[in-house]
Parts: sequence; C-alpha cells; structure tokens
Amino acid sequence: MKYDFDKIIDRRGTGALKTDALKEFFGRDDETPLWVADMDFEVAPEIAEALERRMAHHIYGYAVVPEGYKMSIVDWLRNRHGWEVEPSEIAYVNGVVRGIAFVLQYFTTKGDKVLIQPPVYHPFRRLIEGNGRVCVTSPLRAVEGGYEMDLEDLERKFAEERPAMMILCNPHNPVGIQWSRETLAAVASLAYKYGVKVISDEIHGDLMLWGTPHVPYLSVSPEAEATGILLGAPSKTFNIPGLASSWIVVKDKGLREGFYEWMETNEFSAPTFVATLATEAAYRNGEPWLDAATSYIEGNIRAVEQYCAECLPEIRPVRPGASFLIWLDCRPTGMCHEEIVKLFLDGAHLALNDGSIFGEEGRGYMRLNVGSPRSVILDALARLRKALDACHN
Repeated sequence: MKYDFDKIIDRRGTGALKTDALKEFFGRDDETPLWVADMDFEVAPEIAEALERRMAHHIYGYAVVPEGYKMSIVDWLRNRHGWEVEPSEIAYVNGVVRGIAFVLQYFTTKGDKVLIQPPVYHPFRRLIEGNGRVCVTSPLRAVEGGYEMDLEDLERKFAEERPAMMILCNPHNPVGIQWSRETLAAVASLAYKYGVKVISDEIHGDLMLWGTPHVPYLSVSPEAEATGILLGAPSKTFNIPGLASSWIVVKDKGLREGFYEWMETNEFSAPTFVATLATEAAYRNGEPWLDAATSYIEGNIRAVEQYCAECLPEIRPVRPGASFLIWLDCRPTGMCHEEIVKLFLDGAHLALNDGSIFGEEGRGYMRLNVGSPRSVILDALARLRKALDACHN
C-alpha cells in the first residue's frame, strides 16, 4: 500500500500538545513545531479502521481485555526482535513514563539513589527528584560521531554511590543510540554485582534505522533478566501516544509477582478498550506502514545531513540509529547556549527541544524531530540558514 508521508496535516485546534501548547511552552505560537516526540503522519489505516469500527458502536462501557491483546505483543517481540516473552510476564501500563514512576514507587523508597546517563530524556530526572529520590549521574562519553557509555564511571558510581536503581534508555533518547549486546551485557553484569535494579525504557525500540537490530535489555543475559524491568509501547512506533498503550515485561518471578499484584490492586494495569484495540491492530497489521515510515524517516535524516553539510556547516547532526529524533550539535556556531535557543526560536521561528533540558551535557545542542513531511523539514532548515546569516551580518 502507498502511504502519503508527504501530506501536510494541520494539527492546530485538535488539542495536539505539539501545536496547541506552543504559546505555553515557547511564549509564542508562530513557530514550526519540531519538538514533542510524535509524528505528523497519519496512522496506519488498519489502526484507524479498527478504532472507527468499534466507535461506531455507541456504548463505551467497561471492557474485558481481549485474549489477543497480550499475544499480539508476544508475537511482535518474537517476529520483530527474536525475543521470547510469555503472556504472564507482560502487564499493561498507561504510558512509559507512568510505568517508570510505578516501578520507582514500588521498588525504591524516599532517599534512595537512582542513576541516569545524561544527556538523557528529561522526565527521568523529574520522576526521580519529584518522588523524593536522589539523582546520580554517569554521563555518556562523547566520541567521534556520537556517544558511548563510560562503563568504568558506571561501575565507580555503582560502587561508591550505591544506587538502588538505574534508568536505562535503550535506544537512547536524545542521541538515538541502540546499545550493543556487549554493552548491555556489561551493564547487566555490573547491576547484578552491585544489586542495582535496571528500568529499561525501550519505547523507541521498534523504530530502528539503517538495518540496525534492536537488542532488548532483558534478552542479553541471565543477569539482565534478574535485574531488569523493561517498558515498551506501540505509541512512538505507530504514532498513537494519545491512546496510552504501553506495556511492561518482567522476566524474573521474584521481581514480577509482588509488583504485578500491586499494579493490579491499584488498577494501574487496567487498560481501556481503545488501548488494547489499537495495540492489537498495530502489532497484527501495521508492519508494512512501519517499514514505509522508517524508510521515509531515513530519507528525512539524509536530507538534514546533506543540507547541513552543504548549506549549514555550523550545525552538525548526530546520525541516530533509531527513532525520528536528531541530536544537533550547534557548538560550531560559536554561540552560547542561550543564543542558540534564541536563534532557533526568535530567528528561525522553529520550536525544537532545548538540549539543556537533557542535562548540562546537552548545552550547545538542540533536538530536532524529523517525523514530518520532508518539505516542512527542508523549509525549517532554510529558515535556520537565513536566521544564522542575519546573526553574522
């Protein structure tokens, strides 16, 4: 089937955070929104049709969880990633960030330390500190063309700070790294040695680029299974985050049983019929759309790389291995971070994520969402070039 990813869709006035909260977050509403991590593409028609059929029945009461819901996740993980999971190891959760919050609340207590690896998805720190835990950092190490984990520093932090938990981002947001099996196994070995539980946020794990395979943390070793709680979702993959359709996998029985009972008791794992319906439709029938979407996203990334190389050498994109987010190194402009933010917002009228929200290590960077029609991305880059020229003149 031909999917029209070039189609420009006006999302303003639909309650979309990406467009309708611009004034709140950026102080103006005339920017091109390239920030919030959802895409401006219509969902797979199979998902829309499944929802439309159900919505045509005008009673929206309490619903049972369909038998096929968990099996669609099991089959997807097996067929897409070669990873075997049992239905009993899966629990629904209405959002990955909420799921991380539930894990923190159940497995840690106030005052416990939790480790993150900045520059990293900014809600991690907010969840830790907002729940009365203490944030410990083991920053990624910048290398040519990207980043790597500093495993020596990670072990030092485990040994000296004694965190109760680590939040792993796999693939990593904002820099788009899919961690290798060897790196993940090293993390698992250290976590097991020092008694650290690992939450692995794998919400971008289906949006793999350039033929790179996704490696689920829990798949790499027995130590990973013993230490890990994995969260995933069809939300980023199929552009349905508003349907709150995430899930958790816990392999270790000792970790799983009490936690899942607590989740069920508090109805944290009770899905809406919209969430289960969309999940099953996506995983059963959405793969052709996903393959076409990732191919289009790769084209957008190449377009950004080419434009920057030819017309915007002061902006250096870090090529992602997954997802539709590009980490832009803006330090070659010679501007301070505040000037960079002003260049994008007031000069080019572009709303991107400010790199500093991902940690001090993100100063000098901006995060660009390229999950939009290519013409929108190229227009944004041209406006950025014009704004930068105006600064130089």
